[in-house]
Amino acid sequence: MADNLQDRGPQDRARINVNEPHELAYWTGKFGVSADQLRNTVTEVGVSAEAVEQALRSRRDTM
Repeated sequence: MADNLQDRGPQDRARINVNEPHELAYWTGKFGVSADQLRNTVTEVGVSAEAVEQALRSRRDTM
């Protein structure tokens, strides 16, 4: 089945693919961070959306 390019949410909402522009836009909007912040966090904790959310949340709490 071909990808539906009209559906701009990530295909697997449990994982973050920062190499797909529509996913990058979705996740940066969802978490309220820049693309660089999201990429750096994914590099640090992996592609799990839950792990990324927890890492971003803990950074906000320490600021």
